Amino acid sequence: MGSLIDELQRREAAVREEAEELRGRIAQLAERLAGVEERLSRLVITRETVEEVLSGSGAEASPATVVPDGAAASRSGRLSAVGVLAVPPWRSGLAVSALPEAYRDLVEVAEDAGRPLRAVQIAAAAGLGTDKAKVEGLRSKLKRLVERGWLAEDAGPGLFGLPARDGTGEAAKPG
Repeated sequence: MGSLIDELQRREAAVREEAEELRGRIAQLAERLAGVEERLSRLVITRETVEEVLSGSGAEASPATVVPDGAAASRSGRLSAVGVLAVPPWRSGLAVSALPEAYRDLVEVAEDAGRPLRAVQIAAAAGLGTDKAKVEGLRSKLKRLVERGWLAEDAGPGLFGLPARDGTGEAAKPG
């Protein structure tokens, strides 16, 4: 009977190892997909902007347009697409759908959690790799979302969650 149990344990260990390998490959593919989708989003925006410029029907700068410091309007009075922010600052009425998909997924994980999470927890919940290098890259995205008002780091350093908002949708003032 002992050899049968030993054989079952050996097979169990082999299948467990294969499952772990597949989880790692899935995490790598999910991260690769997020990067490709972000590049695709930028290319679509670039193509649409070029089509507007070439057709001469591009809209003038509107309040929804994000203008980085130092950006200048072209001779036609339209804004240059160079330096446009991929992650716009949060403002009342702006939906999460305005974010690139990789960032949108991070905000949605924070919404679903309902509490502040560490970067490694967000990575795991989003199906991304949890090794140190990948988590550090993710942390920079989370910090960018904090800088632009989509997330907050109020609960403590390294804890990312949704910002508290007052009745008007603006970030509530601490204290």
